[in-house]
Amino acid sequence: MSALSHCFIVPAYGRSPYLGECLASLGRQSRPSRVVVFTSTPFEGMGEYVAQFGAELVCHGPNRGMANDWNYALCGVDADWVTIAHQDDVYGSEFLAMTLDGIDRYPDAKLVFTDYCERDEQGIRPVSLPLRVKQAIIRFATMGRGVAASPAAQANLLRFGCAIPCPSVTLRRQLAVGLGGFGTEFRVNMDWDFWLRIAGEPGGAFVHCRGVLMEHRIHKGSETTAGIADGIRTAEDRSLFRRVWPTPIADFLAFLYRLTYRYN
Repeated sequence: MSALSHCFIVPAYGRSPYLGECLASLGRQSRPSRVVVFTSTPFEGMGEYVAQFGAELVCHGPNRGMANDWNYALCGVDADWVTIAHQDDVYGSEFLAMTLDGIDRYPDAKLVFTDYCERDEQGIRPVSLPLRVKQAIIRFATMGRGVAASPAAQANLLRFGCAIPCPSVTLRRQLAVGLGGFGTEFRVNMDWDFWLRIAGEPGGAFVHCRGVLMEHRIHKGSETTAGIADGIRTAEDRSLFRRVWPTPIADFLAFLYRLTYRYN
């Protein structure tokens, strides 16, 4: 696949102290691709700053939340495939090469995702219990083959929680835009909701590229941490579990899911 058909889109909020590290990692890809930063909250000199890393900057407004920022970025490029790179995360140099290889193997893919590890201020974290559970769900849903081809298999990736790590996902852009993008009614779980909607679309596969190809940063300033603190994530978890399970089972799973928040 030509790298010209792919683009890294980086929705940026405020002045993240980690944005430069993210952009540098995207610039080190063994298969280079266009990198475009989208923001509704620019800071002075941001254009010059991102240009240091070979990235472009697009400013838009007004600021209407994360989902709106992601949707604007989805519509703001013309690539066939897009990776929504999170501004706080770091991508291994083979991330894109392995992702594009997955698309080459499964040309009908709806989305491709990779494994990841977690990083905090002390460095790379040991593999946590929630991460081990997600890895087990992925192996179960893909039957160890690295692909969830049927709607049932795709649903199995999502019915026990969201096993698909959002910052590692590369999307078929036209499909994503055609479905209306990420749901603006969600503040934390817009990715889980969107993957469920994509899974409900006929045809196509969810493709898993094995190997830790990115680092997801855990820090107190993240939207996920804020959503946990004010109870938004708990409510959104319950809503999405109820979409795929009867209410008693859904509420029990939401309770179990809440126990994992301490790892964030």
